[in-house]
Amino acid sequence: MVGKLTTHVLDTARGLPAKGLRIVLYRHGDDRIDFLKEVVTNADGRVDGPVLEGAALKEGTYELEFHAGAYLRASGADLPEIPFLDIIPIRFGISDPKAHYHVPLLISPYGYSTYRGS
Repeated sequence: MVGKLTTHVLDTARGLPAKGLRIVLYRHGDDRIDFLKEVVTNADGRVDGPVLEGAALKEGTYELEFHAGAYLRASGADLPEIPFLDIIPIRFGISDPKAHYHVPLLISPYGYSTYRGS
């Protein structure tokens, strides 16, 4: 089995997939943070293919940075000049690089939720 990291984003305020939301992936190491990849969600709120897979997926601590404020503003949400939620970081661990890790995000202008999906 080839390990992989996937994600998707749902806009719970609109009841729609979050199309066009920018996501940045980092890996945390000894006193450093490495940029790995930047992706954008498609019409289904997913990215085209795994965010990371195979040999690139290693044991360790990762962070997905969801640029929710820009997405919400572009989708027409009525936000104050300084939005309550702007960039949502989700830091998580990969203990088995051969497993599938799915990190979904449910967002609205004033709240979010995540979990380890399948």
